[in-house]
Amino acid sequence: MSDYVIIDGDTAMFIPSFGAAIVVVQLGQISGSGPAGFTGSPLCIEGDESSVEVPGCVYMTPQYSIPGSGTLKIDSLASDQVAQKSTTGETALILKGGDFNAKFEVQSPAQQPPPGLGSPIPDSTPSYSGNGSFITSNAKYKAT
Repeated sequence: MSDYVIIDGDTAMFIPSFGAAIVVVQLGQISGSGPAGFTGSPLCIEGDESSVEVPGCVYMTPQYSIPGSGTLKIDSLASDQVAQKSTTGETALILKGGDFNAKFEVQSPAQQPPPGLGSPIPDSTPSYSGNGSFITSNAKYKAT
């Protein structure tokens, strides 16, 4: 089934729920590196999803209510986001598709208030898994 091709500068939108963590998400942008272009922008090819990094996002969990921060990234694309037939430079194009798998990597752990006097207890989880999707400015060019 055909879907819109993702192009350089398109938006990655993350869903705030990352398992036990709730992230104050920000939009990310994907950088295209395909040799072909559309309206002057390079097409995004498989592997370009690694260009999406959104640092400085705040998070909390029910247990760790003192906010921490980290970076949102695309962990992997869904199967319907990788073109099966359409390529540029022998690499598959990235399509709008459904939801990609996302990762929130903790840089500054959220903390749990101490039970009495003492220091807060930091979250020991190094990353959380979630999802997201692409918003494309391309409303004309589709591929399969």
